[in-house]
Amino acid sequence: MTQWSGKTKGTLLGYKVFLYSIKIFGLNVAYFVLRFVSFYFYVFAHKNRNEMADFYVKTLGVSRKKALGLTRKNFYIFGQTLIDRNAILLDKAKRLTFSFVNEPHLKEAKDNGKGAVLISAHIGNWETAGNFLKKRVSNKINAVMLDAEAERIKEYLNKSTGGSQFNIIPIKNDFSHVIKINNALSSNEFIAIHADRHRTGNKFIELDFFGHPVKFPYGPFLIAYKFKVPIFFVFAVKENDRHYKLIASKPVKTTDSVEAIAGAYVKELEEMVTKYPHQWFNYYNYFE
Repeated sequence: MTQWSGKTKGTLLGYKVFLYSIKIFGLNVAYFVLRFVSFYFYVFAHKNRNEMADFYVKTLGVSRKKALGLTRKNFYIFGQTLIDRNAILLDKAKRLTFSFVNEPHLKEAKDNGKGAVLISAHIGNWETAGNFLKKRVSNKINAVMLDAEAERIKEYLNKSTGGSQFNIIPIKNDFSHVIKINNALSSNEFIAIHADRHRTGNKFIELDFFGHPVKFPYGPFLIAYKFKVPIFFVFAVKENDRHYKLIASKPVKTTDSVEAIAGAYVKELEEMVTKYPHQWFNYYNYFE
């Protein structure tokens, strides 16, 4: 897996155009504009397009032509998820609907008072559905992430939308994030973390993913193992233009080692990618 930079692609002007469209005209117009923008990236973002298509060929065994079709659809839906996220923050997404799979298990974890670790991936848009999960299950969700988004874009989004409704726990070299995670779980809060992107230089665990050896980040699974709280694999996928499905696994039972948790996660991840390939948003060479 090649190195991921930790940054979201996109220009400040691009964000301004979409936020303006959402504010003034609503989701339908923003989606219409997106058709042209996503096609532009499909045509000119050669490296991302080809690596996404290669991923489909290697994982799903489809033809190159079908892989390119999936890639074009992928670019469009990725843009939709970004629009939806900001529409929710702007309170312009009242027509979006949500359904939950295994929500009672999450509520049970909350009622038990120990918090929980939610391990996810860059599939669909967990943040959007998670904003609704926050209202229904836990009033405090902490997202553990690399805080490396371009500063001008981040500042503009904070001013325009109020920023994320999650509490962000940035990963630091001094491991101060571990203390914050411990404090959050001790307060019966949820910790959400992605586990599908490894950065060069960080500790990893290598596992078989669709028949290929892939390096996954070690940290998320170590956190899940060390804190001895309920663990769930959680994904949010877009079923159509107006509906999201938040899919939570049952509590993970194989928690006796980091390797066991990671193995169970990869198995679940393969199933999600197979079912929703057009919503896998890792635009780089995933296999070494």
